[in-house]
Amino acid sequence: MTTPRSSAVFRADLLAGQVALVTGGGTGIGAAIARELGSLGAQVVIASRKASNIEPAAAGLSAELGRPVTGLVADIRDRESVAALVGETMARHGRIDLLVNNGGGQFLAPAETISPKGWDAVIATNLTGTWNLTRAVGDAWMLANGGRVVNITMLTGRGFPGMTHSVAARAGVEAMTRNLAVEWAPRGILVNAIAPGYIASSGLKRYPAGLAWAKQLQSAVPLKRLGTSEEIAWLVAFLASPGGGYITGQTLTVCGGRSLWGDHWPLPDPEPLPDIDVPAEPWEDDDGA
Repeated sequence: MTTPRSSAVFRADLLAGQVALVTGGGTGIGAAIARELGSLGAQVVIASRKASNIEPAAAGLSAELGRPVTGLVADIRDRESVAALVGETMARHGRIDLLVNNGGGQFLAPAETISPKGWDAVIATNLTGTWNLTRAVGDAWMLANGGRVVNITMLTGRGFPGMTHSVAARAGVEAMTRNLAVEWAPRGILVNAIAPGYIASSGLKRYPAGLAWAKQLQSAVPLKRLGTSEEIAWLVAFLASPGGGYITGQTLTVCGGRSLWGDHWPLPDPEPLPDIDVPAEPWEDDDGA
């Protein structure tokens, strides 16, 4: 019999009795978050637009954790689909204590080449989709009962050339995070964002020459390595825990110092730069999809 997966950081019952909904929970950072929350005793629901991602992920996580993880198909851009996702989660579990808005997507492109369709798709997924789900969960449970919302964004402070559409959307999410933290504080809802830097997740494989590019990105990080999906998951778990009870309206950057560093203070690279190992979940195919 397989020993259930346990957290490397927190005690096993830290989130016992809580229900967590994680979008984009089938791969990469989202799967790591779902795994961590489940290992801490939460009932976890993961959602993705593709059944081919979410069904094997739910089965795999359930086997690892020794407890059921529910996988539901939903398109966060579509409000009816979001309503169905939240309704099904409430029907199964009766509450939603933690919402992790991790679902999103973008493509690398110079600003002048982004088509109207491409722009609209990225904004709809990353900004409007986050609002759709946050509002639906608020209406269904949190506005009456409190809860925690964690939005996963990206490095926006210094811009991100090649990602104008996504930076605009994620900066909007961070502004929304600040606003909702104030408006919803009397309702007992804490709203925060996490801005990951360069993370060695399966998402890198979706970009041309992703691993070679990621290897060079280490030069731009003071710690001279990429982050891991688990390092994002641990912060989500902390924000969901009693330790995060007085933190709201913040965007917490997890980037190994990347957002602070400029060329005026040179930092030598290790020789040679290490190769990048991007872990894949057992249910992912070779393309990280």
